[in-house]
Amino acid sequence: MMKTNTMMNTMIAQPRVARRCLSTGPVTAAYELKVEAGEVRRDDAQVALAAKFDALHESLTSLPPVPTSTDDQTASRFTSSGPLSLARSLTSAQSFLRKKFNLWSFGPPPRGIYIHGPVGVGKSFLMDLFYSLVNVPDDDSGCNNDSYKQAKITKRRVHFHEFMLDVHHRIFVYKEKHPRGDAIPIIAQQLAQEAQLLCFDEFQVTDVADAMILKRLFSLLISDWNVVVVATSNRTPDALYEGGINRSLFLPFIDMLKDTFDIISMEDSQKDYRLESRADGQSYFWSNKDMQGDNNINNNIQAQLEEIFGGTATGTEAEFIPVHFGRSVQVARLNDRCAWFDFSELCYQPLGAADYISLCRRFPVIIMERVPQLDANHLNEARRFVTLIDACYESRTRLVLAAQVPLDELFVDFEAQVESSDGDEELIVNDKGGNSSSFATTMIRTKEGKYYEWSATGRVGVSLAQFSSANDLAFSFQRAASRLVEMGGKEWGRQ
Repeated sequence: MMKTNTMMNTMIAQPRVARRCLSTGPVTAAYELKVEAGEVRRDDAQVALAAKFDALHESLTSLPPVPTSTDDQTASRFTSSGPLSLARSLTSAQSFLRKKFNLWSFGPPPRGIYIHGPVGVGKSFLMDLFYSLVNVPDDDSGCNNDSYKQAKITKRRVHFHEFMLDVHHRIFVYKEKHPRGDAIPIIAQQLAQEAQLLCFDEFQVTDVADAMILKRLFSLLISDWNVVVVATSNRTPDALYEGGINRSLFLPFIDMLKDTFDIISMEDSQKDYRLESRADGQSYFWSNKDMQGDNNINNNIQAQLEEIFGGTATGTEAEFIPVHFGRSVQVARLNDRCAWFDFSELCYQPLGAADYISLCRRFPVIIMERVPQLDANHLNEARRFVTLIDACYESRTRLVLAAQVPLDELFVDFEAQVESSDGDEELIVNDKGGNSSSFATTMIRTKEGKYYEWSATGRVGVSLAQFSSANDLAFSFQRAASRLVEMGGKEWGRQ
């Protein structure tokens, strides 16, 4: 489908595309230009999705203006401790907001788009192409096609897990000032002020805290603030949060999703186009147990890692990279551009997406050595490793790995089930087949100030991976392996 590096550079730089004066919309026109240039191969499912994005692009002209301020009067309606019930308080506050910003005079926002399907079929590629064309000036189109005209709107494109980390951080900050207040309406207003168009990559729900937040937050964003949402996912709406605790409370969100979004399936597209490109061998090194006794091979791998590291470490003291909620992650070996870790440092410790995102923001290159084969004995480690890969991919951080097995043998599928006996749940995991996991990690702090992973089971120290859907980790492995191939390209990374 694509020359991967060219595609990714196009998405990051978001260049202005010279559109042809055709009856097609801007996304289809840009897609056809890439086909003609040999950057992508025409795919029927992608052509159909591009047409959906054309329609959404045109409908964005109907979005109302976004409010530009938050005042104490607004906030006070969500922090009142008076006799009104919570439901009446919320209704009163939302009515106030709509009247204040005159949102009643506008109709409902354009329907969002929810795209689901296998890895590498072009979901994110088409969404990013659409996103890059929002707010492109009309005079850049090279023609006067009225269908391209569009009011300037604010927009945000983010990995869904990073978005939820941001929401949790906003809740934390708000609760510090208003312990008895309701943070969700205020956060919805903040998000709407920041972006009228939200594009999410890898939409999935694996945390009970996220599940409980999503329905209220999205209802406010879409119904009250006219925010348009586009999301890609490996899960159909009906499969979201499958197997999660108290899932019945989450089902109204699924109904709302199906009522307010156009659901686009790419399940029939089984071609992973990322695998058509091949890594250049400079980002993934391996030596198995039989080879590890060969000093020449080991010394050669070590020398290549040292060359990539490039220069000596900056002093003898470790650097502590700040993370949300006052936490930090320690880096023992580093220089100005690169951090060097053992697998155990990042994946045997209770770290999560927030930690990995902070590392990626700090370092354009991350080296990790002694990466084991990830099988049923490494459930939590595999989940964290996939999270790290996703963080590196989203930030275009170069991830250099020294592993014990070839890339096509790195991930072993799992088959997992939960058995109950006298009210106690026990996880049984076997190699091969399906699997069980997620890549989300929520950190909680005890009264003693220690941080632990918290899961939808409500148990400290127990991974949500052990109790979530039997399909999540298998897909995560497919996505991670696919992304590692793409990330091995010679031009991968940020300058």
